[in-house]
Amino acid sequence: MIRVAIADDQQLIRAGFRSLLEAEDDIEVVGEAGTGTEALALVTRTTPDVVLMDIRMPDGDGLWATERIVADPRLARTHIVVVTTFELDDYVAHAIRAGASGFLVKDTEPVELLRAVRVVAGGDALLSPSVTRRLLERVAGALRERPDERPLAPLTDREREVLALVGRGLTNVEIASELFVSPLTAKTHVSRIMAKLAARDRVQLVVVAYETGMVRPGWQE
Repeated sequence: MIRVAIADDQQLIRAGFRSLLEAEDDIEVVGEAGTGTEALALVTRTTPDVVLMDIRMPDGDGLWATERIVADPRLARTHIVVVTTFELDDYVAHAIRAGASGFLVKDTEPVELLRAVRVVAGGDALLSPSVTRRLLERVAGALRERPDERPLAPLTDREREVLALVGRGLTNVEIASELFVSPLTAKTHVSRIMAKLAARDRVQLVVVAYETGMVRPGWQE
């Protein structure tokens, strides 16, 4: 059973999300929150698998709550899906850095919402790497103006090569094809990189690739 918490200051949106999610046999809504402070308290109390987190809320917004949830080691298995619009570039950039596992627009199709919850609950990023890359290209300037290569110090040359491909939006299968290795080997490299960089998921690896200058906005696949 996938346990989901909903945080949004609009009751109608919360009710819509709850109705959709609770119609599924494998999803349980553990609670709702209308403010950032309520969201933090709810998540701390219920430790859900996934949090649908609105950005703009009173009394501590979604970014404030996300940062605190990600920083709490007791909530390491809780993944944040930020509910936003792509126009809020600066907010999205901060959400990425805060540790959000993915993004969802409020007018998304119901089937996509359900898929997102299941994908994130499984420990993967909500958006496909290529979509995440395009989103990051829009907010790259807000992430870091001057690349800092120090985070790459623990990585081998091969791992840096793999990280650059992750940053370009390639899947494990595509990375394997690019490097002439098996998909399992590519997956192992990605897992080791995540461990060395203390990344929660693939989104965080893309962030590192941008912040360290391994990938630049506008690069082609």
